[in-house]
Amino acid sequence: MNAIVLSAIWGVVMMFCGAFVQNKSIIRTTAITGMVLLLIVHLLDFNGVHFFTIDTKNMLQFNSFSYLFTAIAIGSTLLYFLLSAKDMENVGIELAEYFALIFFITCGIALVSSFNSLLILFLGIEIISIPLYILTGSDKRNLKSNEASLKYFLMGSFSTGIMLMGMTLIYGMSGTFYVDRIAEALSFQLPAYALVGLVLLIVSLSFKVSAAPFHFWTPDVYDGAPSVFTSYMATIVKAASFIAFYRLLRIGFADTHYQWQLIIAIITALTLLIGNITAVFQLSVKRMMSYSSIAQAGFMMLAIVSMNGFGKEGLIFYAAAYSLATIGIFAVLIKMKDYTFEGFNGLAKKEPFIAAVTAIFTLSLAGIPATAGFMAKFYMLMSLVYQGGYTWLIIIAILGAVVSVYYYLRLIQAMYFKEGNAEMTPVSTGFKVTLGVLAALIILLGIKPQLLLNYLHF
Repeated sequence: MNAIVLSAIWGVVMMFCGAFVQNKSIIRTTAITGMVLLLIVHLLDFNGVHFFTIDTKNMLQFNSFSYLFTAIAIGSTLLYFLLSAKDMENVGIELAEYFALIFFITCGIALVSSFNSLLILFLGIEIISIPLYILTGSDKRNLKSNEASLKYFLMGSFSTGIMLMGMTLIYGMSGTFYVDRIAEALSFQLPAYALVGLVLLIVSLSFKVSAAPFHFWTPDVYDGAPSVFTSYMATIVKAASFIAFYRLLRIGFADTHYQWQLIIAIITALTLLIGNITAVFQLSVKRMMSYSSIAQAGFMMLAIVSMNGFGKEGLIFYAAAYSLATIGIFAVLIKMKDYTFEGFNGLAKKEPFIAAVTAIFTLSLAGIPATAGFMAKFYMLMSLVYQGGYTWLIIIAILGAVVSVYYYLRLIQAMYFKEGNAEMTPVSTGFKVTLGVLAALIILLGIKPQLLLNYLHF
């Protein structure tokens, strides 16, 4: 509850900063300070120190799973601020408002990670989505940004309508919005109307996580949005949508998994195939990362197919590993003058440290051993092995991972093995230190995953 309340309050603080503070350095410092305080009060909440005690009538349920993911989301956002806060100034003049919107999104993330009511799920998703529509179109001078914002808004609104229709059907059959009571009311067999309602919810949430075949908005929106916001959308926000997806099915519909599990498995297979194959043919690193985010979504979907302990641990770990690596790559990408693969040619000679940490981020996304990405993929695959009956999906996932190595290694090849004159804007020592911290965390979690997963059983 600490995170929900304080993030909303600090969002309002940032709005007042926008009205009364002109110094951009003060605005950035205020935002970073707010995120540090938010992380501290949330960790205190995790350890039993509750500053805000509100009776939510059981519409919110806090446990180690929700606390841990919210901590990962806030910590990742803090690192994102440290790396990219200054780059937000290049988007437009409303710097404080950008930070305010991200704090409001953080409030929505805290809601969807702990909801026990379909109403809270809806509110959380919308609190996340509406600021994203604005951030996507924040570069008003760029036609692609405006187009991406409109496309995202229209398709997101349509997706919300589908979600509400699904909730209506489920409420009509169960008589309650409480997810745990839905499980009791519907028992081990979903009536036809409830099954249709669940399918509509699956379709809507698949859109939010950009799972195929509901992914068509993703490349255009991610490519059109300012790169500094694409970094945030493709990582922390996507991970939050997966947590909501998992929580809904785990609490409300686990007993009827045999009725919907195959649907999720087919969506997962399509996502892995489409994401990986299309990423191979991209010439822009930014667009490649957009398609690879679809492929990464396919791996995260494996936890929803399996619905077991390995999947639960894997989803949390994947959220952390994927967010850290992708935030790092985008932080470097934003500094580059050319977003194509050729734009990275020879970067290792000009900026050896930047190239080295970028290689670590890339290897983690590819799932190479000794990185957090490898352990994340391992947990996901093991969840399917323990589930049983989905050997075909395991094979597709492994083949997808193999294909991903090709397009991720193209970036390393460009930096280390091709001649060129890669150009990037000057970077500060603090920027390099933060990138180094990200890379160290990825290696540390790859070697000692229990440093994070132990908190699931806190």
